[in-house]
Amino acid sequence: MVKIGILNLQGAVSEHYDMTKKAIEKLGLDIDVETVRYSDDVKTCDGIIISGGESTVIGKLINERGIDKTIKDYDIPVFGTCAGMVLLGKKTDFNQPLLGLMDINVKRNNYGRQKDSFEAEIDIFNQKFPGVFIRAPSLESYDKSKENIRVLSIFDEKIIAIQQEKNIAISFHPELTENTLIHEYFINNIL
Repeated sequence: MVKIGILNLQGAVSEHYDMTKKAIEKLGLDIDVETVRYSDDVKTCDGIIISGGESTVIGKLINERGIDKTIKDYDIPVFGTCAGMVLLGKKTDFNQPLLGLMDINVKRNNYGRQKDSFEAEIDIFNQKFPGVFIRAPSLESYDKSKENIRVLSIFDEKIIAIQQEKNIAISFHPELTENTLIHEYFINNIL
């Protein structure tokens, strides 16, 4: 049976869990969802979701627990939101541990501090979506020579959602909305 793991280190873990369950139900699929904290838990997953939080702390825990090596060794697709986007990149504007799974350069806190958080309607998959931006990153650049990279959404002239192979990085928080669209997309992407 397919299993999606919600990395339970920091951030909106329960919200991602609930949204993933809703998306699975909406798609009419039989998929397990569980929170995971250690490398042995991650090994059993067909996809991992990394939520927001403080990317340096999450990155250190991922490295200390060997989760980064497991994700790479088992080629597990990752869906990263906010801090998850930072961690998926090969480069960021701060010296910190990264998974480096995507050929992207991420700027942390591009939209400001916590007090600068906002909501805005964005376009993704040819649909309107309620974007929730909390200390959100954006892409500085990506390797345009790679044919396996697809920009999914742009807001305020900045890339806020991108996909490379089965990995998806977005700067906002879809788990804080009622819309399952992006979680459904990730689920369909790993099947």
